[in-house]
Amino acid sequence: MINRTEKENTVNDLEKVISAMDFDYFGTGQHKIDVGTFLSNDDAVLLDVRSMEEKETLSVELFHHCRVLHIPVNEVPSRLHEIPQDKLIGVFCSSGVRNVIIFAYLTSRGYKRVKVLPGGYAGLTEGLMPGKIHKRVRGNS
Repeated sequence: MINRTEKENTVNDLEKVISAMDFDYFGTGQHKIDVGTFLSNDDAVLLDVRSMEEKETLSVELFHHCRVLHIPVNEVPSRLHEIPQDKLIGVFCSSGVRNVIIFAYLTSRGYKRVKVLPGGYAGLTEGLMPGKIHKRVRGNS
């Protein structure tokens, strides 16, 4: 359970992060990374913040690309210790709302290498076309 001082610090940290997200920040796309670039990183971790029901309906496994960590959006604060700070974290959800919330939260908690994976299912699927998987598995450029 988070105590009052910790909660106040979290709110203050989140306010600082949000205050820094001006037109230049969003206009230059600093908060996001395309799937292809993300999956080309050897230290990438996909943070899937969809609900358990969504995961059970359509599971995302990226065996040849990176570790997938499934933590529903509402569990992220209590499971923060499971999310590595020394890896590139790509936050994924089906529609693009929850991943932005968790991006802002993780940034406020000191994560330096966290990015939004835009496009939901369509964006992820585009990065996993057979030719792209073949290049990854076979090591071709």
